[in-house]
Amino acid sequence: MTNHRTDFDIHRPGALIAALPAVLGFVPEKSLVLVSLENGGLGSVMRADLSAKLSERVEQLAELAAASDPKAAIAVIVDADADAACCPQCNEEQRQLCAALNAALSRRDIVLWAAHVVDRIAVGGRWHCVDGCGSGGVIDDPSASPLALAAVLDGRRLYPRRADLEAVIAIDERAHSAELAAAITQQSAARQIAHHADPIGCCRRDVEDTVTAAAQLADGQPLSEMELVRLGCAVSDAQVRDALYGLAIGERAAEAESLWAVLARMLPEPWRVQALVLLAFSAYARGDGPLAGVSLQAALRSDPGDRMAGMLDTALQSGLRPEQIRELAVTGYRRAAELGARLPPQQVFGRRAG
Repeated sequence: MTNHRTDFDIHRPGALIAALPAVLGFVPEKSLVLVSLENGGLGSVMRADLSAKLSERVEQLAELAAASDPKAAIAVIVDADADAACCPQCNEEQRQLCAALNAALSRRDIVLWAAHVVDRIAVGGRWHCVDGCGSGGVIDDPSASPLALAAVLDGRRLYPRRADLEAVIAIDERAHSAELAAAITQQSAARQIAHHADPIGCCRRDVEDTVTAAAQLADGQPLSEMELVRLGCAVSDAQVRDALYGLAIGERAAEAESLWAVLARMLPEPWRVQALVLLAFSAYARGDGPLAGVSLQAALRSDPGDRMAGMLDTALQSGLRPEQIRELAVTGYRRAAELGARLPPQQVFGRRAG
C-alpha cells in the first residue's frame, strides 16, 4: 500500500489512471488497484494481482483501505485482455469482482464511488466504466502526470514493471554460498569475544566501518567478501542498527541506501533480513513507499517475527507519513553519539538524499 495525499483532480478518470504508476512506483499490469479518497484527493493506493484467488484478496484490500477511515474509494482494473465491446465474459467477471469489492467496502462504511477498466497505463491506453455506463476515453500521458513530475523532482525512480522494482532486492546467486554463510558465522563468534571485551568500542567501529563502506561503494569500489562478512555481522547487532537508522536522514543517505540494497541482494539468510529492514526504513523515510513495501514483504517472508519489520509494515499499511518515520531516525544520531561514532550531518528537512 502507498499513501499519497494530494490535491490531484480525482474527477477525471483519465488523469487519475495516468497517475497510478507515479504513486505505486511502477506501471501496474493485470492488476486491481484500489484508491481511497481522503479530503477530496488521493489517499492510500493498494494493488493486487488479477488472479483466480483475487476474491480472497478483496477483503484484505478493503481492510487496508479502512485503516485511514476514508469515506469513498475508486477501483481501477488494469487488464490488456479486457475489451468492453468484444469480451462479454471479461465484462461479467469485472462486474462480479467490483460487486464483491463494493460489498467488502460497504461493510466498512466505505462507498465505492467509481470503477474503471483500462487496457494499459501508457500513451494511447483506453478506459471505460465497469458498469457499462457508456463513459470512457483515452488516459492522459502517464509521464506528464503532475505526480510523475513530482516523483522525479523528489528523486524517486519509476519502474516499468513491478518485477523491475523487485529486482532491486533480488537475491544474488552468491548469497546462496555456503562458504559465505560459514564465514559470517565464524566472524560472528570472533565478534562476540571482541564485543564482550569492549562493547561500546566494538559497536562504534562497526558503525564507522559501515559508513566508510557506503562511501567506498558510492565511489565505485565493490564490496569484497571479507567486507560482506564484516557488514553482515555489524547489521546483526541491534545497537549498531539503532545507530545506522540515523543514516536515513543524513546528507549521505543515498550512499547508505545503496549499500543496504547491495547487502539485501548479496547477504545470505538470516543476515539478509536486517539489510532489507534498513533498506525499507531508508526508502520509507524519503517517501518511497513502493520500495519500502517490497523490502518489508521480503523481510517478513524470511522472518515473520522481526519486530522492526513488523512495526514498519504496520506503519506503512496504516498510512503513517514519511516525516513521522524520519522522527524515529533522529534517535539513530543519539545512539551513535552514545557509542562515540560520528554520522554524516543531518540533511535539511524535506530534501532528497544526495
